[in-house]
Amino acid sequence: MENQAGNTGQQKTEGVAGLKKYDVRIGGVVFLIYCLVAAGAFGIEEMIPEAGPGMTITLLCVFPIIWAWPISNICAEMGSVIPAEGGVYVWAQKAFGEFWGFQAGWWNTVSIYVTNGVYVALVVGYARQFIPMPDATAFAIKVAMIAFFTIINLLGIREVSKASTVFSILIVGAFAVVAVVGFANWNYNPMEPFVPEDYGILDGIGGGICICVWIYCGYECISTLAGEVKNPQVIPKGLLIAMPLIALTYVLPTVAGLASVGNWDSWSTDGGFDSSSVGYATVLTENLGQAWGYIFLFIAIISQCAIFNTYLASGSRGFFVMADDNLFPRTLVKVSKKRGVPSVGILSLALVTLFLAQFDFATLVNTEVVFILALYMILPLCTIKLRKIYPIEERRANGQYVMPGGKVGLYFFTMMPLIISIFALLINGTDYFLVGLVGISTGPLAYMIFKWVKGGLAKNDPVKYPLNEKTKLAAGDISRLGLFSFLTGIFAFLGQFWLRWYEIDYGEWGPGDYDMFGDKVPQMLEILKWGGLVLIVLGIILFIVDKKIEPKKD
Repeated sequence: MENQAGNTGQQKTEGVAGLKKYDVRIGGVVFLIYCLVAAGAFGIEEMIPEAGPGMTITLLCVFPIIWAWPISNICAEMGSVIPAEGGVYVWAQKAFGEFWGFQAGWWNTVSIYVTNGVYVALVVGYARQFIPMPDATAFAIKVAMIAFFTIINLLGIREVSKASTVFSILIVGAFAVVAVVGFANWNYNPMEPFVPEDYGILDGIGGGICICVWIYCGYECISTLAGEVKNPQVIPKGLLIAMPLIALTYVLPTVAGLASVGNWDSWSTDGGFDSSSVGYATVLTENLGQAWGYIFLFIAIISQCAIFNTYLASGSRGFFVMADDNLFPRTLVKVSKKRGVPSVGILSLALVTLFLAQFDFATLVNTEVVFILALYMILPLCTIKLRKIYPIEERRANGQYVMPGGKVGLYFFTMMPLIISIFALLINGTDYFLVGLVGISTGPLAYMIFKWVKGGLAKNDPVKYPLNEKTKLAAGDISRLGLFSFLTGIFAFLGQFWLRWYEIDYGEWGPGDYDMFGDKVPQMLEILKWGGLVLIVLGIILFIVDKKIEPKKD
């Protein structure tokens, strides 16, 4: 076998014309990852009253081991062997072909497009606690924030990295102060109660798992920038340094905060900034004075700016690389001549963000998590497949990162995210499960549209990526669509049995317990049952059709 593992990423980068490479050091990469994943412990406040303080701390301690550590290792290994612009899209494409590569790229990029509006909206929400302002002024601040960080991104990845470094130092410093002050003023047992009254262990997990998944996701986003880093091997190293830093930023201030101020059922993202709720800022205001609350509020604004800045960089590269492969409008391939950045991609994401920033926090976050969970189901499978394509002996000879533990390590690191992703979809409620399946299914639909309209990889190399003349899709795509339909149908059909028990028999949920559809759970379960059966049958039909219309191999 010809050894291509070491230069795969370079070949891909050269195919994306005009991108400029920057000398980004490992410290800059660590802080980029820190901003992409965390930028502080904000968001955990909502988890505490939902899951209980003991369960929250337990999940925060366990998830780095069973979720963040595996995902960071997956991204480190695949980013080391294929350090290509586009990251997850390219990894899935190399592993399973054009169709599944598009799914990974679509799910990853759509999740960033959806969630970026959250951070802009939160900045304005925090700013309003400083200065009350009319809606027109709030909108003007959103425009100014988006414009400012768009300019930074248009200057290049090095400038994004510098901003992330400054932001990260301020944020880590602020939460370190919270931890020190909290531990110095220990008044309560932070683990009591373990879960809220009348909650079982399963209820507590259900109340916190999706937030925990959300706050520990984002490690893969750095991979989309690999083609612009002179030495992309610093990215795997940065991932393994950033992961424990992020975990400590979550665990220590949360334990210290609960031990210091208690009132676990009153914690909120607004905590410490108003009199009706409690949060990390409360630790400082109660022990150091009100002025420290305003300082921390400023850090909260900085945190949202940090995440927005880095996601603008990461998200703008997703559709850019797919457009270069003729799976998205070619307009997005435009690169600024002076700075060598995907200018149209950055501007398009900025405009979409301005629109989505008008929606509420819960809607955007729960929509994003659906796509992220789908991505984390396919990434582990890509890792296993790429082990066969690029054997680890060759990787080690090239100085590339290989996750520890041999085969046992491989299956631990890959299976844990896959299992947790499936569990998270099932335990978050029938409404989110149904909407999640619909959201995930936009990937195949988008693929067919762009493949028909733009031509895909066959447009660049029709010999290597042949089309089926009857369907105008890639050879074998009908069977891939069938597999997607069959697996989705199985998931829906079997999932409704679990949800029927979890929410009706065990949970005894009723009207008012659901965010999206009120008391329509019985109807939704019927949709899942019969819709799942239809998808299973459709998948089988597509497999049969594939045998009839695909050209015979010589």
